[in-house]
Amino acid sequence: MCGICGFIDFKSNSSKVDLDKMVESLYHRGPDDRGSEIYNLNNAAVGFGQTRLSILDLSPSGHQPMEFKELSIVYNGEVYNFEEIKKELISLGHIFKSESDTEVIIHSFEEWGIECVSKFIGMFAFVILNKSTNEITLIRDRAGVKPVFYYWKDDLFLFSSELKAFHEHPKFVKKINKNAIHQFMDFGYIPSPNCVFENCKKLNPGHILKLSFENKEIEIT
Repeated sequence: MCGICGFIDFKSNSSKVDLDKMVESLYHRGPDDRGSEIYNLNNAAVGFGQTRLSILDLSPSGHQPMEFKELSIVYNGEVYNFEEIKKELISLGHIFKSESDTEVIIHSFEEWGIECVSKFIGMFAFVILNKSTNEITLIRDRAGVKPVFYYWKDDLFLFSSELKAFHEHPKFVKKINKNAIHQFMDFGYIPSPNCVFENCKKLNPGHILKLSFENKEIEIT
């Protein structure tokens, strides 16, 4: 189990301190390593953070956020057939520096785009920043084993494996979603994609979210 979190701040008010606090709140999900990076793009400040539970590659080579060409990734999960995919990528000319499935995912995305997901067998939630197209992509596995939440309000987009990371960002508005509370009272849980806070959602299993920095629009498929 690992933890991922981050922000896309179109007002560029978020800081490395804010990001590190979000990462720290997820320490219990990944005590082996942690990382955080800020990417200052033309129209947004992007923060990526991760706490790592080392399983497949115990070396520092599996550190995240991981970068390849114009892509950056934070990832939680395991792709069981990554070695098969890695062999295919090597035959296409890709060169790898680690034994991690994270590197296979980011190379797959660079080679095949979003269609790479059809090759993955496993449980995963990951976020990829593409600096050349100015967009981020959130992906959640088909069964929804790995969680991912997102928040979108006042030109601030937050994402995380757990809601508690949002509380560490100073611009997160902690307003209770009354409709979600009604659902909880009726069903004993809050049906996805709703969340206990307003402007928060769970990404449904098997879904892909894209956020374009150019038009600030979210597309979910």
